Amino acid sequence: MIPVQAQIPQPVQWEVSASKVKKNVYEILATGTIARGWHIYDLEDYLIGPNPTVFSVSGEAVQVLDSARITSPVNRFFDNSFKVEIGTCEGPVTIVQRVQALQNGSCDVNVHIEWQACNEGNCLPPDEFDTTLQVKGKGVSSSPADGAALPASTGNLWSLILEAILWGFLMLLTPCVFPMVPMTVSFFLKQSGSPAEGRFKAGMYGVFIVLLYTVPICVIIGLTWALGGSGVTADIFNWLATHWLPNILFFVIFMVFAASFFGAFEIVLPSSWTTKADEGSSKKGLLGVFFLALTLVLVSFSCTGPIVGTVLIKSTQGEFWAPMVTMLAFSIAFALPFALLAFFPSALKKLPKSGGWLNSVKVVLGFIEIALGLKFLSVADLTYHWHLLDREVYLAIWIVCFTLLGIYLMGKIRFKNDTPLEYLSVGRLALIIIDFAFVVYMIPGMWGAPLKALSGYLPPMETQDFVLGMPGQAGHDAYHLASDDQNSVIAGSDRQSLEGKMLSLPHGLVGFDNLEDGIAAAAASGKRVFVDITGHGCVNCREMEARVWSDPEVLHRLANDFVIVSLYVDDKTKLPEDQWVTTESGKVLKDVGRVNSHLVLERFGVNAQPNYFILDGTGAILSGPRGYNLDAHAFVEFLDQEK
Repeated sequence: MIPVQAQIPQPVQWEVSASKVKKNVYEILATGTIARGWHIYDLEDYLIGPNPTVFSVSGEAVQVLDSARITSPVNRFFDNSFKVEIGTCEGPVTIVQRVQALQNGSCDVNVHIEWQACNEGNCLPPDEFDTTLQVKGKGVSSSPADGAALPASTGNLWSLILEAILWGFLMLLTPCVFPMVPMTVSFFLKQSGSPAEGRFKAGMYGVFIVLLYTVPICVIIGLTWALGGSGVTADIFNWLATHWLPNILFFVIFMVFAASFFGAFEIVLPSSWTTKADEGSSKKGLLGVFFLALTLVLVSFSCTGPIVGTVLIKSTQGEFWAPMVTMLAFSIAFALPFALLAFFPSALKKLPKSGGWLNSVKVVLGFIEIALGLKFLSVADLTYHWHLLDREVYLAIWIVCFTLLGIYLMGKIRFKNDTPLEYLSVGRLALIIIDFAFVVYMIPGMWGAPLKALSGYLPPMETQDFVLGMPGQAGHDAYHLASDDQNSVIAGSDRQSLEGKMLSLPHGLVGFDNLEDGIAAAAASGKRVFVDITGHGCVNCREMEARVWSDPEVLHRLANDFVIVSLYVDDKTKLPEDQWVTTESGKVLKDVGRVNSHLVLERFGVNAQPNYFILDGTGAILSGPRGYNLDAHAFVEFLDQEK
């Protein structure tokens, strides 16, 4: 670690150095020596107050991983002059910030520091210091171990894990899974041996169930990673999540399952599969336990398959490890009740017997299958710009679907295999109330209500053709701007030359669809660039737009302080030949999504959505990445960095 001596006047001197933390990741450390009796201010951006210290790092081949922070003591007190709490630093002050090298060999890291030194009776004019360090990179990986992907997606991952766990527990009540309960109990009641051996086999039963669900997806991801790295893995999952073929296929599968749950026909795996697995369960020892677990997984497929598919597709927004973690969470929750029954077979007596209630569960799942299946059709519709399933059409189907579900729960309509409903139980009445309340909540969305709770599932507001209070304003209008100030972004430009390069964004914002034009507009207008790495099929992107971008403070800044560049990594629009991109491996990228995906991985070192960066008018990274996080106040602080 070689310090760089800053040649600046007293009373403050700076030394800046870089130390390696782990592969490709470095900690930039600035140490300020302050003369006795003097102080500087902390990094807090005071709206009314003293000039704060500013610390920023940037570079074309480096990515900033976190915010700058002071690790030395900070004296905080209420200043009567400014009427605000401020922080001062005396003596040696240390500021740190982490970066990641994005290319092989040496990468330049530009360090910029601004500060104002004061003593009890005097303040010097603000001063600044710039230097350049070099760090070495050894290739880029999106693995969380390299420090890049995890900060952008931790919140998203926890929500996926929670959803997977809930679905795992709910699967016990499905008609395909519940009949396996007596088989499990019967198997373990017949087992001989010591209690310790019985507990061991019960534990292994749960482990086998988890492995049978988790190992296949891990093998698929591991093979693609080994053969081509994270980029290949991300490409495969991106194709799976956004291409029309798998999405239409999943949509059809969900509709077929829904029809089956309504009683049109039965979906079962080939009897030879389950028969052989069941025969194997009669074997002694752990082999029999394994085959019982295999039987459970195969028999329950017709109910768990669609749910597993939904969980996996939602977790494939560029994160190669998220599907493995979510599948692990689902399988643990799914296996836990069966493992407990294997431990305590007598608990079967306390469970409800099979009957008409199981068919009701099946029908309810059928309605849910329709609602969930529409999401796949919507993704294909958005990425290919078919405009078949715009927001109001999507909402209309959901409203009708859940209205019929409420009527079914009331016993007013019946399906094949249903038993007559003689009276409403308290539990069923509670479900009816929840269902119709949900329907009432959705209805205003037909006229443009934001419906933030559903923002991740609905098509974006820009696809809605009519919004109450905005007559004649179609959501497809590419030049619906949020403010007069945003018009200044393209003022003086040939507006016609920008045709096809401007995007209509949520809340009346407008943005560029490519980085070069956005940077040029920012340089001309003196604004910063807000880079929005997003996708048409990205659930969490829609949630960020609905819950965070809509915040008045956030929206004001996006509309007035930034040139917005939205890079859709799943847009299937074909590019003219002169805009094709050839990668280092010789692969030719011919559509918008692939070009953008390649760009954000090469330039920003990320392959997940959403991710946000702030650039200056030269294209240098000022801050980022910032990923999925619904804290609007923290997002305001992110936007105000380097202001």
